[in-house]
Amino acid sequence: MARMYRVLGFWCLVIGLMAFAGHMTEFALLFFAQAVAFVFLGYLNFSEKTYITMFWGYMAISFIGFTYWSVFKMSLPF
Repeated sequence: MARMYRVLGFWCLVIGLMAFAGHMTEFALLFFAQAVAFVFLGYLNFSEKTYITMFWGYMAISFIGFTYWSVFKMSLPF
């Protein structure tokens, strides 16, 4: 499970680099920070249950943040 966190860090880095190449600086910085966090957590060698719990917490925060941003911060399409 620790290896999968390092894989998540790698893919966050790839997405961040593509966003940076597309001049989306804030988006890129967000994914660079996630990449660092995932790689750091991947080397801490927690138990599998801890990694699963941390991932569920990460997904809950991500979904709440995405929903908040898309409902309250984005303008209406019409």
